[in-house]
Amino acid sequence: MHLRSLAVAPLLLATVLAVPAAARPGTADRIRVPGAEHTVSARLSDLTTTGTRLTGHTDPTDWAGLEAPHTTTPSGVPGVQIDGYFPDTSTTNTDHGWNHDSQFVIRLPDHWNGGLVVAGPPGLRKQYANDRIISDQVLARGYAYAATDKGNSGPEIYKDGDRPGDAIMEWHRRVTELTVAAKKVTARHYGHRPRFTYAAGLSAGGYLVRWQLEHRPDLYTGGLDWNALTFTTDGGLLKTLPPALRAYPRYAPLPHDESAHAAMLAAGYPEGSERQWEWHHKNQWDLLQRVIREELDPDYDGPTEGGTPLCPAGTGPGCDTDYDFASRPRAVHRAVERISLTGDIRRQLISIQGTLDALTPPTDFGDVYHRMVTDAGRAALHRYTKVPGGAHTDGLVALDTEHVRPMLGDFTAALGELEVWTRPTCATSS
Repeated sequence: MHLRSLAVAPLLLATVLAVPAAARPGTADRIRVPGAEHTVSARLSDLTTTGTRLTGHTDPTDWAGLEAPHTTTPSGVPGVQIDGYFPDTSTTNTDHGWNHDSQFVIRLPDHWNGGLVVAGPPGLRKQYANDRIISDQVLARGYAYAATDKGNSGPEIYKDGDRPGDAIMEWHRRVTELTVAAKKVTARHYGHRPRFTYAAGLSAGGYLVRWQLEHRPDLYTGGLDWNALTFTTDGGLLKTLPPALRAYPRYAPLPHDESAHAAMLAAGYPEGSERQWEWHHKNQWDLLQRVIREELDPDYDGPTEGGTPLCPAGTGPGCDTDYDFASRPRAVHRAVERISLTGDIRRQLISIQGTLDALTPPTDFGDVYHRMVTDAGRAALHRYTKVPGGAHTDGLVALDTEHVRPMLGDFTAALGELEVWTRPTCATSS
């Protein structure tokens, strides 16, 4: 889960993109996306962000803060881009002036390797969030690429749906919907269906990779997740965030309160990640606790929507700092169960986890899911790697250049490993 930059809470940013116009009429105009309500196609000289940031075919605010400073990514991949949306009744996504959710982007490189990568965005972001860290990387290897906004985005996703958990349940449906459609689009565009299809994602996008491999393995060859969020029946973030909200304000003043520091470590936050805590407290822990709690447990704060920002511990009923998932009513636990993972993956999955991740720390997320997969009897399908010095996003490197290092290289290396693992007789597309 993420915010868009280290300086500004991204969910407060509003960006309206110009509707992309075709760079060159021709085959792009004839592409149709099955099930889509609206599409706009364009032939572009470069589908990577080097080109699309100039032509209006990406949203830089959507991927701000996800890469380390001075990161360079591949470029020079000509092809066709399709932007559009599937039928939906919610309107949290304002991109292109469409004010319509379930937006997607599909990119079809001219030099295709026969594969497709499908991604959902991290956190509360939209369909362009992965453009630097995933789309650019896989396009350069010859993959077609498709991404969805998950059907809702922004700090009020809990308004989408009728029952607790509905907004997150829609995330699953929208990834499946896009995968099915993108397979058909590639078949029509290139003359045959993809020979291999991978799901890939960071944080909430990684959660969606795991869910797809548990529930829709028929659609994928394998998956790759990066610091994946893991909803589990014990509460997930609803269990790990409140202790940080209680302990950090006691830890922050100098000299640091050693008991508060011990409480942070006991809650799973890695020793060595301390320089990230102030930023997470200000930008992520509180916001995500309130948004996810409102989505899964709306009665906790009564008629208030989205709780009270940064309320001090002991404030009273409805303060998310004092939230205790274990004591909440059975109905709340059932809502969490609706969206929880089981570990019962049916396709090969590679998970990479930063050891200094202070949002989805290894002990409560990566390690937990690996045990779940093992307990489900699927250990042979899971390769789990901890990356020393990896934070939740590479943008956090700027907060602690002494201890934190980027994970993008580990992601691309893991993609190569996944190719060899799932297609041992085929040449990889490096």
